Amino acid sequence: MNPKVSVIIPAYNTEAYIAKAIESALYQTLRDIEVIVVDDGSSDQTVEVAKSFTDQRLKVIVNEQNLGSAAARNRALRVAQGEWIAVLDSDDWYAPERLEKLVSLANEVNADMIADDLYLIKDRATSPWSTLIQESGKPIEKIIPIDIVYFVETDVYAQPGLHLGLSKPLFKREFLLKHGIEYDEDIRMGQDFWLDMKCLIKGARFFLEPKPYYFYYSRPGSLVHQSQVPRLNQYCNATNSFIQQEIVKKNPALMRALSYNLAVSKKNLAYFQVVEPIKQGKWLTALTEIIKNPRFFSDFISRFKNIIGRRIQYYLMGNTSSFDISYNIEKKRKTTN
Repeated sequence: MNPKVSVIIPAYNTEAYIAKAIESALYQTLRDIEVIVVDDGSSDQTVEVAKSFTDQRLKVIVNEQNLGSAAARNRALRVAQGEWIAVLDSDDWYAPERLEKLVSLANEVNADMIADDLYLIKDRATSPWSTLIQESGKPIEKIIPIDIVYFVETDVYAQPGLHLGLSKPLFKREFLLKHGIEYDEDIRMGQDFWLDMKCLIKGARFFLEPKPYYFYYSRPGSLVHQSQVPRLNQYCNATNSFIQQEIVKKNPALMRALSYNLAVSKKNLAYFQVVEPIKQGKWLTALTEIIKNPRFFSDFISRFKNIIGRRIQYYLMGNTSSFDISYNIEKKRKTTN
């Protein structure tokens, strides 16, 4: 008999974190599960740590070379046998009752996808600094349905919103198989957002449970110092491709939402294409980008007050959460291997 849930864990050089992730999956109150770890060519002891577990519900698959997180997730999807698919990043963890609670709720509302709120954890912190819903500024008190337009409208780069592209839904495996849905292996950042979009455009019934059962961990270097240019480029390309679908063209509200998101992303991309070379001392590259984007200075001036405010909070007042909050939850999207 197939398990109720398949937990898939893509892993790459996370020897210090993966044991906690695996333990949180194996020690769920819902016991009828399988856990599939796909190591994506790690050069540390990630594989050895994963293989040290003796629980028969755990399977460890090893990619001989690094293929990217999407390819690792797809490899796990293709061997998964569970009624539901649950994704767990190898540096995150579940609350013990997460799977039991979400599967029960999903059955009650006849969901194809169900997500919970996320606890947001900073490196070395002992407790969450916030949750995804708290950061949205709009309290949600009961389980609610999520349609594709709302999903897009509330997940705009560097703007306040729910940002459900960060969430980690459970997916009904039958729905994924029926529509041939997998992760896009050309996208290395923001993969969860686009998998959700593929499901929603096919009519998936998506629900959000406002209680948090997922702990979303921010490792060193994952916030302020990561380049935004590659992810924004990928987002723009993926959005352009998505907009070309006939089913999207026939949905004016969705077209408006995606077009707005695309315009915001392009504006931010133009900004970071100047700022990042300046930080790296690549003055000729920065000058070239300024010539391409004459609105850079007006954009920079509009951001200047927030930039100074963050630095005063961080360096003079010792508020180490200032970058987390002021840079918006958008910056917490994890980059992949």
